[in-house]
Amino acid sequence: MRKFALIILVAGFSFAPIAARAQDHVEVGAFAEYFKLGETHTNFVGLGGRAAFNIVKYVQIEAEMGYDFNRAFSEGFSSTSGGAVTTANSNIKVLHGLFGPKIQTGGPVKLFATVKGGFTDFRFDPVPASFSGFTSTVNGLRTNNVDAALYPGVGVEGFLGPIGLRLEVGDEIVFVGGPHHNLKVTFGPSLRF
Repeated sequence: MRKFALIILVAGFSFAPIAARAQDHVEVGAFAEYFKLGETHTNFVGLGGRAAFNIVKYVQIEAEMGYDFNRAFSEGFSSTSGGAVTTANSNIKVLHGLFGPKIQTGGPVKLFATVKGGFTDFRFDPVPASFSGFTSTVNGLRTNNVDAALYPGVGVEGFLGPIGLRLEVGDEIVFVGGPHHNLKVTFGPSLRF
C-alpha cells in the first residue's frame, strides 16, 4: 500500500509543472455549425461544443462534437390549374466527432490551422431534434455505420479577457468508398481559463 501511495505522490509532483503551465490555457466553447453535404449539396445546421488545452505555447489538443438537426426539403410541381408546394422531413441527422491538434499564433486575436481525425455518423432517424434525440444518437454510435472523417481547417479567434469568439472554416472529408469533401463552418463563443 505504501508503494502505491508513493507512486501516486511521485506522479502528482511529476504532473504539477504541466498543470501549472496549463492554467490560463484551457478553452471550452460552443458553436453553431453549417455543414454542406458535398454529394447532394444539402445544407445542415446544428450545434456543438469543443474543449482544448495547451500542450506547448502555440499548440493545443482539441476535441469537438457537433449534432446537425434533420433537414426539411420542399418539393413543388406546376400544372395548368396551379401548383402546390409540400414540405417533408428528411429525418437525416449528422453527428460529428473530431480530435486533433490546433496550431495558433499568439496575442488577443489568433489565427489558427487544425487537422483533426474522427467520425461522421449519418442517421435516418424520425426521433425529434432534442437533447434526448442527441443522447440516443451518441449512445447508438456503436450499433450504427460510422464513417471515418478527416478535417483540415483554418480560422480566427479573438479574446477580450477570458471571453472570446471563434470562426472556423474547413473541409470535413468523409471516407465512404473513397473521400467525399464537405464544407463545414462553425461560429461561437469560447471561454479561456
